[in-house]
Amino acid sequence: MSKIGKISISIPEKVKVALAGNILNIEGPLGKKSINIDLEVFNLDLNDGKEISLAPKKIDQNIKRLWGMNRSLINNAVIGSSKGYEKILELVGVGYRAAIKGNQLNLQLGYSHDINFDIPENIKITVEKQTTLKITGSDKQLVGATASKIKTLRKIEPYKGKGVREKGQYVLKKEGKKK
Repeated sequence: MSKIGKISISIPEKVKVALAGNILNIEGPLGKKSINIDLEVFNLDLNDGKEISLAPKKIDQNIKRLWGMNRSLINNAVIGSSKGYEKILELVGVGYRAAIKGNQLNLQLGYSHDINFDIPENIKITVEKQTTLKITGSDKQLVGATASKIKTLRKIEPYKGKGVREKGQYVLKKEGKKK
């Protein structure tokens, strides 16, 4: 038995879920998402539009893995279309700042040039302070990938802790040279 897979997914009132063939369409106030589900392997039950349950037709080692993964993908889509996902990034360093210009994020990260980062579709980036970015969207994977790309533009330096980091991320600092 999959520990995650056997848990049923409750659907909020604002979210509509419909099954068309092998494709599960999830639509909510923040966006829509389509998930392809293999109905030859899984039984999908929509209980009065209030709950989704996923069960395998036969159980073996590979299907157990797919069961939990498919349930998580459906749950992430339901949460994303109702509440959405957000990540908060902090720019730590002297002179590090961010600004939005059109559909690009302009970053000054201590290099000799500014970095213009193209904001993907379905992602909203707001600059709360000059050193704090808020990335929001309905797709969990896309929000995480965008945050990760921005973090790789200036990795955290281990001696002073300068760089781009997520809010609350612990940074292990090294001790410098001793005289």
